[in-house]
Amino acid sequence: MAHSPTDTVKHLADEPVDHRFKGLPPDAQTTGLTVGDLAAQRRDLHTGGFTTPVLTLDADALAHNLALLGHYAARHGLAFAPHGKTCMSPQLFERQLEHGAWGITAAMPHQARVYRAFGIQRIFLANQLVDPAALRWVAAELAADPDFRFVCYVDSLRGIELMDQALAEADRTRPVDVVIELGAGEGARTGARTEAECHALADAVERTSTLRLVGVAGYEAEVPGADAAKVGAWLRRLTALTTALDKEGRFGALAPGEEIVLSAGGSAWFDSVAEVFAELPPLSAPVLKLLRSGAYVSHDHDWYGKLTPFNRVPEEGALRPAFRLWAQVVSRPSPTQAFLNAGKRDLAYDLGLPVPELVRGARDGVERPAEGVRLVKLSDQHAWLETDGAGDLEVGDLVALTMSHPCTIFEKWQLIPVVAADGTVTEFVRTFF
Repeated sequence: MAHSPTDTVKHLADEPVDHRFKGLPPDAQTTGLTVGDLAAQRRDLHTGGFTTPVLTLDADALAHNLALLGHYAARHGLAFAPHGKTCMSPQLFERQLEHGAWGITAAMPHQARVYRAFGIQRIFLANQLVDPAALRWVAAELAADPDFRFVCYVDSLRGIELMDQALAEADRTRPVDVVIELGAGEGARTGARTEAECHALADAVERTSTLRLVGVAGYEAEVPGADAAKVGAWLRRLTALTTALDKEGRFGALAPGEEIVLSAGGSAWFDSVAEVFAELPPLSAPVLKLLRSGAYVSHDHDWYGKLTPFNRVPEEGALRPAFRLWAQVVSRPSPTQAFLNAGKRDLAYDLGLPVPELVRGARDGVERPAEGVRLVKLSDQHAWLETDGAGDLEVGDLVALTMSHPCTIFEKWQLIPVVAADGTVTEFVRTFF
C-alpha cells in the first residue's frame, strides 16, 4: 500500500543541505543543517548567505496560481490531473491535490515511479507505454495496491500488441486502463490520425484480457496552426469520438458507477476545452472530464504569459509568474558589455532568452528596474548582457532574470527557495528529474 503524500513529503525536510543544491548558504552545510532547519531560520534571500546564481519561487504567486486553477476547474465541472513533468516536485503535487486535483499526469515511466514513491494514488500517463519493464512495474503496483489508479494512452495496433505481450507475462491482478489517443492532425505529434483507426484500436483492446478501454484523450495544442476555431473543431472530434464509442458499447468493461475518461487540456487552450467539454451529451456512464494543464503552477513571464487562456477570458482571473533567477555581475569589460555568473546550465532558454527584470545595487541593496540592460547571448556558465551605458551596471550588482517555459527551469534546480514578498525564504521546493 502506498504512503500518503503527506507521510512521504514531510521527510524531504530531513535531507541535509549540502553540495548537491545550488545557491544555498555554504554555512548551512558546515553547521549540519537539514532543509527543514534552514527553512525554519527564515533567512533573507539577499543577506542570509545564499550564493549566486539562485533560482527562487514567489510564495504569493505560487499560492495564487494553485488556488486559481483549482477554482477554475471546479467552476467548469472539470476534473484536474496537472502535468507533473512541468515541475516534478512532490511538495507541489501535494498542494495541487489539496486544491482538488484528481491525480497527476506523467509523460514517462520514471516520472510515474517518482509519483508512486511519494504516494500519488492516481496517475494519468499521457503516452503509449510499450516498455516491458515499465509495464511489469505498473502491473506490480496495481497488484500491490487495490486503490491505485493508472491510465495510459494507446495509439497503435503494434503498441497494443506489445502491451498485451508484456502484461500477459507479468504478475497481475487487473487489466491496465487505457484511453485511445486521437491525434491532433497530420504533422502533429502522437495519436491515431483518423476515427477509423480509433475504432480499430478499440477492437484490438477488446481482444485482450490485459487492457481495459476506459475513454478517449488527446492534446489540442498540437493542432497544426492552432487557433480557437481549429482547436475547437478538433475538440469536437474528440467528444464525437467518445460519444460514438459509447453508443457502440465500447466502455462496457466499466463497473457500475465508474466514469468514462475524456481528457485534453494543456496550458494554452483550456478555455476551449472547458467550452467544448460542456457540450458533451449524456453518455451511458458518468464522464470524468480531465484537464491536464501543468505550467500554471509557476507560470512564466513570456511564453505561457502570452498563451494563457486567461488573456482571452480575463474575467476568470490571471496567473502570476512565480520564477525569478538572481545572478551577479562578475565582469564589466566595456561600457556596453557585462557578464553574469549564470548560463545555460542554470537558465531556461529553449523558448526564448531570459529577460533582465531588476537590478539590485551591490553598494546600497536598492532594487531598480533593469532599464538599459538586455540579455543577448548565453554560454554554459555566463549570460552576456548588453547595456546602454557604463552607469547601468557594475561588478557585484545582482540582476533578476525572468524566463519562459517552466518545464526546463525546474529540471536545472533540485532545491528551490520559496520567497515571501519581504525577501524571507519560507520553504524549499524539492524536484526530481
